[in-house]
Amino acid sequence: MLVFEAARRVLGLALPIVCATFLAYGLFGQYLPAAIAHRGYGFDQIVGQLYLGTEGIYGIPTLVSATYIFLFILFGSFLEHAGMINLFNSIALGFVGHARGGPAKVAVISSGMMGTISGSGIANVLTVGQFTIPLMKRFGYSSIFAGAVEATSSMGGQIMPPVMGAVAFIMAETLNVPYVTIVKAAVIPAILYYVTAFWMVHLEAGRAGLHGLPKSECPNPWQAIRQKWYLMLPLGVLVFMLFDGFTPMFSGLVGLSLTAILILGVAASAAMGNRAFRYAFWIAIGVGLAAYLKLGFDAHGVGPILVLIAALVGVSFRIRGGHDTLAIMRSSLIDGARQALSVGIACAVVGVIIGVLTLTGAASNFAEFVLEIGSKSLLLSLLLTMAVCLVLGMGIPTIPNYIITSAIAAPALLKLGVPLIVSHMFVFYFGIMADLTPPVALAAFAAASIAKASPMRIGWKATHIAIAGFVIPYMAVYDPALMLQGGSVIDTAYMVVKAIVAIGLWGAAAVGYLWGPLNWAERIFATIAAFLLVVAFPWTDEAGFALGAAFIAWHGYRNRGALRGRKVKAS
Repeated sequence: MLVFEAARRVLGLALPIVCATFLAYGLFGQYLPAAIAHRGYGFDQIVGQLYLGTEGIYGIPTLVSATYIFLFILFGSFLEHAGMINLFNSIALGFVGHARGGPAKVAVISSGMMGTISGSGIANVLTVGQFTIPLMKRFGYSSIFAGAVEATSSMGGQIMPPVMGAVAFIMAETLNVPYVTIVKAAVIPAILYYVTAFWMVHLEAGRAGLHGLPKSECPNPWQAIRQKWYLMLPLGVLVFMLFDGFTPMFSGLVGLSLTAILILGVAASAAMGNRAFRYAFWIAIGVGLAAYLKLGFDAHGVGPILVLIAALVGVSFRIRGGHDTLAIMRSSLIDGARQALSVGIACAVVGVIIGVLTLTGAASNFAEFVLEIGSKSLLLSLLLTMAVCLVLGMGIPTIPNYIITSAIAAPALLKLGVPLIVSHMFVFYFGIMADLTPPVALAAFAAASIAKASPMRIGWKATHIAIAGFVIPYMAVYDPALMLQGGSVIDTAYMVVKAIVAIGLWGAAAVGYLWGPLNWAERIFATIAAFLLVVAFPWTDEAGFALGAAFIAWHGYRNRGALRGRKVKAS
């Protein structure tokens, strides 16, 4: 009862209602029609499964949320409060702010970079969106489009390495593989997701005739990097440690400690008048930490690092501006705990569903249904799995969505020949898309609070912007080389090129614009070409490339006047 009430307070009514439905099925499912009934279980068996077993409330998701996930959420919170958002915004503004549709492209790049450290789509919308949504509205984008771009861009942060979302840690623990294996599988689809968002924004800006910011209003990105480059150090160390074989727990702990030391150390060094003293201070801390992590950590653990942080906190009490630094630390701890709370509660309450499914065997029944369909058509099984992910995601967050669908559908996809990681990434990907899909698009509701527009209309527009991204998981299923699961470097490169061409065609068809407006015949032609590139049959790639080339030639011929004018303007 306490777990359900906590979920209601933190996450709203939808997830507790879904979990209560499954609990009722466990208690009374024997009275249902034979097709979906179970043999019946006593109250003590239900309680034992959910509370005392390792497949209920205290399952792998709760374990992971209390260890890896909390550390990484805290890590992202510290970097946000240290000024990482401003750094990412300045970099994005400097590089693409002046381009066509610049403000929306800034939102895509800034949200993508922020996603590398936060791993929370909704938190991204509410932080980065405070800057990007008003910027887009100021330069001519509608409130609906501005909110949709930010929602789409922010949700991709959950699949963007190195930190990704909380689901990545649960997936690694569930599959019993190193975290870096999940990162490798996710990296190409994540980049393609943002290529999709960037391309759609570019086309929409061209269709609406929207230009970028004046060059004079864009900051110098290199100057921003020179001023705040040190904020990237913890992220760089974290990436190195993850790929060098360290555990996520240890890597996250080191990254978090470095961030805290940087925040406190900047205030302490600023109080030193002499530049030589400042250099000596940072060299001493850097060399000392590196030596300790290499030689003394195994013997003494994290204690000496905490002593160093405590000493810097003590210094902050005595120097000018130190109280402001301590306020940043306090806010980081508070926001990190608040963000982690929703993750932990979601992981606990969804354990009710996993426990009931495991006890009653209902997951196996659904898997058999998917297998039966898949024996006739793998595509139909994938469409059914996608529909389950989207429907579940309309009411519950990404984490419980993944936990449920991976328990139900992923084993069935595995038996149909889909590699294990690819099947889990498939349901994860569409769990993210569910937060953009009305009627209960959580990311759209978050963006609507800033954009001051209809959440439903933002949700539909976000789905429209992300439409080309829906093809990426299907392409990975038909050729796992896209997720670096088998195949050579040439196979992967070919799949990436094919995916980019398919995204380009699908985006042009969805927006109705390339170098100029597309008529309906062109849009249908481009859609057919993109579809042929997604479905991997012996002849479809050749046909898809041929139709794609024919479409580009056809559209280029129709708009040759506009293309000539663009070349003259460029020269």
